[in-house]
Amino acid sequence: MQYLRVPIGQHRLPGLPYSYQALQPVISAGLLEIHHNQHHKSYVEGLNKAELKLAEARHKRDYSLIKHWEREIAFHGSGHILHSIYWTSMAPMGNRWETPGSQTHKFILDSFGSFISFQEQFSEAAINVEGSGWSVLVWQPGWGRLEILAVEKHQNCFQAGGIPLLVMDVWEHAYYLDYLWKRKDYVWSWWQIVNWSAVERRLALAVSGQMPLVISQS
Repeated sequence: MQYLRVPIGQHRLPGLPYSYQALQPVISAGLLEIHHNQHHKSYVEGLNKAELKLAEARHKRDYSLIKHWEREIAFHGSGHILHSIYWTSMAPMGNRWETPGSQTHKFILDSFGSFISFQEQFSEAAINVEGSGWSVLVWQPGWGRLEILAVEKHQNCFQAGGIPLLVMDVWEHAYYLDYLWKRKDYVWSWWQIVNWSAVERRLALAVSGQMPLVISQS
């Protein structure tokens, strides 16, 4: 198995696999550009800073701020990972599979009983996240099936070992400019742009223990 090694403090903002206009009318170009080029970028910068500060602490053998920088690396690192997967969880309406692939469908039935049950649970998890956070479909290798997690912030309520396959961002910066306070409207509209082909590929990789941040749209 090959891994992409990112040197300490050298994470980069990934480009989007589509234009800022491509997800309209579900997500406007203006919102998408701000979300990607401002919010996600800030998490990449925060992650790099935390990694470099921890490297400095190791060099100096000064761990007086260890609690702070470990929290920063968890927060910004999780924000970077989840945003990277979020972008490939979506695709333009005319350039995506409209239903889950065969393996994804099989595991959804095995884990949730039906697609409708899965969709309802995933959506309600997103709608009911307390404050800001995510709804995340993960492959849980510990018991060989899918789980849905309602993640607060970027890292709270996460399940150890879970590999994200499909993520929905429900921080206000992901929808407020388009939907105002109507998170529920955003959540149900979002299903129109889910990139099921990427989920299918992520599942195949997750079963073999891999979790790439960037994945092709084809």
